[in-house]
Amino acid sequence: QVQLMESGGGLVQAGGSLRLSCEASGSISSTLLMGWYRQPPGKQRELVATISSGDITNYADSVKGRFTISRGNAKATVYLQMNSLKPEDTAVYYCNGRVLDGLRYLELWGQGTLVTVSS
Repeated sequence: QVQLMESGGGLVQAGGSLRLSCEASGSISSTLLMGWYRQPPGKQRELVATISSGDITNYADSVKGRFTISRGNAKATVYLQMNSLKPEDTAVYYCNGRVLDGLRYLELWGQGTLVTVSS
């Protein structure tokens, strides 16, 4: 069974930086799209950034210029470099992967990692 696992969350002061990582366990034939979503306290989950297999990136307006998404060498590996963090970036961050396991399409979610930005 393929699973995604995030790491790198924590507590940081406003203006600081964090780097989130997401790796897959299990067999994956190919990666279609990887992304990061977040769910602030009391709010709905929202898109942060995505990156395609061709390295085309997409960012939420709220993080453009501050966050950078990138792919690792291993399949279904993705990173999120977060700079100039603001208190409103506080959320549980989830990794999302749309992958192929042979001919089977899978949409995967990680368990989430908490990012807390103090003012």
